[in-house]
Amino acid sequence: MCELLGMSANVPTDICFSFTGLIQRGGNTGPHKDGWGITFYEGKGFRTFKDPQPSCDSKIAELVQNYPIKSKAVVSHIRQANRGKVNLENTHPFTRELWGRYWTFAHNGQLSDYQHLETGHFRPVGETDSELSFCWLLKKLEQRFPEPPQDLMAMFAMWQSVVTS
Repeated sequence: MCELLGMSANVPTDICFSFTGLIQRGGNTGPHKDGWGITFYEGKGFRTFKDPQPSCDSKIAELVQNYPIKSKAVVSHIRQANRGKVNLENTHPFTRELWGRYWTFAHNGQLSDYQHLETGHFRPVGETDSELSFCWLLKKLEQRFPEPPQDLMAMFAMWQSVVTS
């Protein structure tokens, strides 16, 4: 199974301390040696850093560890590959645009019976069940809410019902 680190804060905050511990899990203190990635949200934009190398050996991870990017929302993932090759396009997190804003997704675990999922114009780039399911979820959201929903709780309730059905 993969490892995740997420942060949601009310003021821009860096995650240098937490990220330092996480990257050691990627091939040093843990078996998750098949790549890593992190996305920081800054205003309406985002920064993503990814590397298919083990995070414990990655110069890019070292840069992120020592560069205190301040963000209100961060999603990070270290991978233990089970579906898809170890390469950059299969490295989480994945980001797509919907309703004029960016959405980021990382996943831990394996899905079954996912190959038939229709993704519409949200196309996976890599071969993972995670990216395919993210594209499918975005398609479902866009079908249900052609315009950005005013009630975010309705959107989250719809997301939960789709995921658990």
